[in-house]
Amino acid sequence: MSEGSVVTEGTIVARLESRDVEASLQNAVANVAVAAAGIESAKAEMDDAGMNMARMKNLYAKHYVSQIMYDDAITRMSRARAAVASAKASYQAAQASQDYAQNAVEYTRIRAPFDGVVLSKSANVGDIVTPMSSAADSKGAVVVMADMSTLEVDVDVAESSVASIKVDQPCEIVLDAFPDRHFRGVVSAIVPTVNRSSATVTTKVRILDVQPGILPDMSARVGFLSRAVALGDEKPVLAVGAQALAERDGHAVLFRLGKDSHVQAVPVQVGPQLGDVREVSGALKSGDVIVLNPPGRLSEGSAVKLAEDH
Repeated sequence: MSEGSVVTEGTIVARLESRDVEASLQNAVANVAVAAAGIESAKAEMDDAGMNMARMKNLYAKHYVSQIMYDDAITRMSRARAAVASAKASYQAAQASQDYAQNAVEYTRIRAPFDGVVLSKSANVGDIVTPMSSAADSKGAVVVMADMSTLEVDVDVAESSVASIKVDQPCEIVLDAFPDRHFRGVVSAIVPTVNRSSATVTTKVRILDVQPGILPDMSARVGFLSRAVALGDEKPVLAVGAQALAERDGHAVLFRLGKDSHVQAVPVQVGPQLGDVREVSGALKSGDVIVLNPPGRLSEGSAVKLAEDH
């Protein structure tokens, strides 16, 4: 078993030293066999005692044997029945000991608790494995696994924004490793604890579009949406603030800043509202500088200058 290995639930990922418990199991199996033979012996004795009691009963009825001999036959039969019951109880006890020994052997076989991928290998042959690594030079785990189909993003949300977030709220996830791809997500849990040092609340966002290449501990950015994004609609679109839109000759336009500080009136088709922005399409591209709140007198070719920072 090595890093990156794909395992299924129940696969043995490690074995602990088990010679002592396996010896105990063999001893328990032998005791079960002895107990089973004891039952057969007790049953044979009870059968013989039963036949003897029937014979004594018949002879006693004909006055060929004394009362004492008949009573002895009855007592022998009672002892035989008790011996069978004792043998059966001994067998059950031996079987329980065998089950216990079998479980002890099974505990030395560490199995994968779910389908997943081995992320790291913590112990090698000869290492000591103890709970919580309490012993010196010991390991607290054999391997670290992850279920790649249930990945989540931990997001630190500002305390002032927590009220606008709720469980099952749709999200959009962008991984730093794949900046041009957008993944759908949903809020799975809001941890009811505030980090006082950063005034944030940890929110867990489950990735819905789990794909190969998404790995644990990747950096991600999450946007909380007002409505879910349908599958296939996760492609990026152009959007601008509604205050940048203007109307000229009955058509919606945006004023784009040109290289010579003169604006160009670009006709656009206005799409749906996306939160605080509107989707637009036309002869625009991401990164174009757009005039906000264009005055009514602004037209094609008007000269403008960028506002100075204060």
